[in-house]
Amino acid sequence: MHKIKPLNNRVLVKRSKAPTTKGGIILPETAQEKPKEGEVVAVGPGFRDEEGTLREMPVKVGDRILFSSYAGTEIKNSESEDEYLILSEDDILGLLV
Repeated sequence: MHKIKPLNNRVLVKRSKAPTTKGGIILPETAQEKPKEGEVVAVGPGFRDEEGTLREMPVKVGDRILFSSYAGTEIKNSESEDEYLILSEDDILGLLV
C-alpha cells in the first residue's frame, strides 16, 4: 500500500476488526455491521479559519476513536486485508480512553 498523508482536517484511520461471537462463530462480512472504531494512523495539519490561523487537529497518531457509521472514504490494503478510512474531523465522534 502506498503511504497516505491526509490533508487539511482529515485523518487516516485503521478500522478495528469485527469481533467473533462468544461461540467462535464468524459471520460472513455481508451479515456483519462494520466496527465504528479504529486507530488513527496519520493526521493532517488542520485547517485555517477565517482569520488565517491554523487550527490544529484534536487527535494524534495512536489515538483510538469512535466515528459515525457511514463516515469517510474506505481504502483497502490488498496485501494485508486491512481496512482504512479517510475521515474528516467532523466525522469523529470521540476518543476511546
